[in-house]
Amino acid sequence: MAGETPLMVVDGGGVVVQWSHQAEELWGLPAGEAVGRRATDLVSMAPAPGVADVERRRRDRLREDAEGADGGGLRVRPVLREDGAVTWGIFLPPVDGVAPGVETAVLEALSAHTAGALFVVDEELHVVSANTAVQPLAGASARQIRGRPITNVWPLPSRGELEHILHRVMADGTPVADHVMRTDRENDRRRTHTVAVLPLRDAPGAVVVAHDVTGQEKAHRGVQALYAVRERVGQTLDVVATCQELVHALVPGFADVVVVEVVEPVVRGEEPPLSPLGRDVPLRRAAFRTSGGDQQARAHPVGDVRALPFPTPYAQALADLKPRAMALRPDTPWLAGDPARAEAIRASGARALLVAPLTLRGKVLGLLSLYRTQPSDGFDEKELALTLELATHTALSIDNARLYTREHTIAAALQRHLLPPAPPLQAAVETAGLYVADDRGAGGWSNAGALPGARTALVVGEVAGHGIHTAVAMGQLRTAMNSLAALDLDPAELLARLNDATARLARERRTLPSGDPLRTLPLSATCLYAVYDPFTHTLAIASAGHPPPVVATPGSTPRVVDMAAGAALGDGEGPPYDTTAVTLADGDIVALYTGSLLSAARPEGGTSDTRPLQRLLADTGRPLQDLCDDVLYQLRVDALPGDAILLLARVHPFPADRVTTCPLDAEPTAPAIARRHARRQLAGWGVDEDTAYDTQEIVSELVTNALRYGEPPVRLRLINDRTLTCEVHDSGTCAPRLRHARSVDEGGRGLFICAQLAQNWGIRYTDAGKTVWTEQALPSWRP
Repeated sequence: MAGETPLMVVDGGGVVVQWSHQAEELWGLPAGEAVGRRATDLVSMAPAPGVADVERRRRDRLREDAEGADGGGLRVRPVLREDGAVTWGIFLPPVDGVAPGVETAVLEALSAHTAGALFVVDEELHVVSANTAVQPLAGASARQIRGRPITNVWPLPSRGELEHILHRVMADGTPVADHVMRTDRENDRRRTHTVAVLPLRDAPGAVVVAHDVTGQEKAHRGVQALYAVRERVGQTLDVVATCQELVHALVPGFADVVVVEVVEPVVRGEEPPLSPLGRDVPLRRAAFRTSGGDQQARAHPVGDVRALPFPTPYAQALADLKPRAMALRPDTPWLAGDPARAEAIRASGARALLVAPLTLRGKVLGLLSLYRTQPSDGFDEKELALTLELATHTALSIDNARLYTREHTIAAALQRHLLPPAPPLQAAVETAGLYVADDRGAGGWSNAGALPGARTALVVGEVAGHGIHTAVAMGQLRTAMNSLAALDLDPAELLARLNDATARLARERRTLPSGDPLRTLPLSATCLYAVYDPFTHTLAIASAGHPPPVVATPGSTPRVVDMAAGAALGDGEGPPYDTTAVTLADGDIVALYTGSLLSAARPEGGTSDTRPLQRLLADTGRPLQDLCDDVLYQLRVDALPGDAILLLARVHPFPADRVTTCPLDAEPTAPAIARRHARRQLAGWGVDEDTAYDTQEIVSELVTNALRYGEPPVRLRLINDRTLTCEVHDSGTCAPRLRHARSVDEGGRGLFICAQLAQNWGIRYTDAGKTVWTEQALPSWRP
């Protein structure tokens, strides 16, 4: 048959001149020992000792065929050699129509060209044949392992697993593919193989093919770690939480122990230091995770702050910003300088260490330390490069969190300093407040301020947005509002001017450079401003897009004030703001709040339903701070859409013995009458003589101006409150002004004299005319 390989070739004298690999398998004799000997002597030889029974039986059958058993006989054909000599080729007869040697040739081809290790085992799991690729796996050549159990030559941690698979395959004839098994050779790196087990068709036994996939598994492990870090790290804007995300992404897939340490100022949002990092710079242990769960393997607790020991790979990595990978042994010299870490490494069983700096633009943010506990399972160059990529992504995430922390800290500090430290002491109004800040840094504020004439200003406002720019805008509007409140304006007029200030700030934003993100950020705010007058018992309220207040009267159901809400500040042109007057009784409670408070107080998150707040305010006899606490306990602070603010004010009558009113006729004697009235009243209040003398001069000048430039009726009122207030009211609308009279002028010095004697003065307009007032300090005043 053309292309058929002879079993052997002999010359005319019967001497073997060519000996095939198949003949070596049959007789166990290499070609070097067979060539040159007579063929009849070789064919009659017994198989080599020590060969497994299955191999012996196979050789016996082939030898019987070769000796002509059952009439098969050998086939002999002449073979022409290249030199023209004629030799004789001896061929095996065909078996079942298949040319002899084809099956053996297929096996030989598989053994030679299969990348993995190939074993042929008999029914007793002894190795019958193997290819050269088994040597790295078995630590011996294919010839050396023949006849030995496969579980003895393949170092598996669990030998019973392979035995079970082989017996099952030979029993039911079902092959097994892609089964993962790990080799655990002493003093060698752990290897991973995918195993295929195939049953033999015509003989008891099986073929085992094992492919080493350690490299692919390590590469896959690295890709999974990179994907996990990119997927998980950076989900929060918190430095410590970002470090926790990193250790959970790397353990246990990429490393057995992971430690992340961050430069302490970075945790607070401060600028990271430049490299090289000084030896005394403290680092905070921000995250720690181990696959074994052994807490004794931790050198320092999470949250511990200390400088890194020197000289160690940790400190060196932060000095030159280069990663380091190394094996860990008990005699590693630098471990002696850090006993705590040495003990932790010993307890964890760590065998390999990789340290990588967390850096960004030459600045040091922290250090990443990876440990592996498997014998000789070190970090290779590819993993070193991969770890640098993981560290870069983490450093970017940490820096983003740091910038947010810095901005949030500045915004919170700014907002905290802009809020009033404590409610002012008032004789007619008792106040308490609740302030729960949105963690994103919103711009809400509230205030309860004293106004001239024993009146009290109540305000709650909120700037749309979050962050430092919103907090700055809130501070600007709050300052502008305080300045306007000092002018003693009507609430509606105050909001109108505050709206003008907001529009001006918005125009300034639009003039910023085109690259400034603040340029396109709109400026919008809401505000509710109210003034309570204890002598008229009225609360004058105006709103710029803000929710109306709630009034709780003892013995009645709390009600929402029915009032018009003007446009929000900065929202452009809108209808004029309007002032609503509400009459209050003794003990009434007024509640000013932000929409976020209502949203957080309702389980379904409503922003306009005041019923929860009304129910909590129904018990008007309780202390105001207790009512604020009750509201706080109802809030869902985890879902705040903004700052939750509540300002409560309970009104009381102004003490009658601390105010006096004196109507004055439009007569030339009115100033003298007013001075005498003031002198008597001040003496009754125990005011010192110097203050009493100044007050008499102020009263005289104000009454004289009212008679000369105003319209009757004229009224004098003295108020002994936190300051000594002198008010002169008349029905005219002509505004007096402060003049600096010349030395030859006979008049024009009245308000100038009042301004010099008083610490503050001003004019308040009402529908019934105007009131000119002054305030003088009373150091001994008590509420």
